Amino acid sequence: MHLILRDGDKILLSQRGGPYGYGQWHAPSGKLDPSEPLTVATAREAYEETGVIVDPEHIRLVHTVHHHQGSGARDRIGFFFEATEWQNDPVNREPEKCLQLQWFTIHDLPQELIPYPAAGLRGYLDSGPGLTIHGWSDHEGSSSAM
Repeated sequence: MHLILRDGDKILLSQRGGPYGYGQWHAPSGKLDPSEPLTVATAREAYEETGVIVDPEHIRLVHTVHHHQGSGARDRIGFFFEATEWQNDPVNREPEKCLQLQWFTIHDLPQELIPYPAAGLRGYLDSGPGLTIHGWSDHEGSSSAM
């Protein structure tokens, strides 16, 4: 799950500090725990990473990405959710995994986005709800919105 915290024309991104995507930007995200609904997991991950409290009832699905990682790694399905209401100001609660949090306007996103989540962000911003197929062609990193 990936959470797009949106405040008008700004979204919150984190600069990754762990081994996956070090120095690159991405929305708060995480994986499901067993027996956990998607929206609950998204709200949990947002709180764990940024300290914001999001009501799972106020999170809406805005895009999906089917990502082929290649090299024998498991493929992923990324659900991109949007929240426009939350409590608390975002803070970096995982400094061992995140270098910083920063607001960006949707028209001026950083170039150093992790490719797979970038496909979901761009799919959301360019075409809204839908599906992006990412990394399934001969050229790793290609994508298409449906």
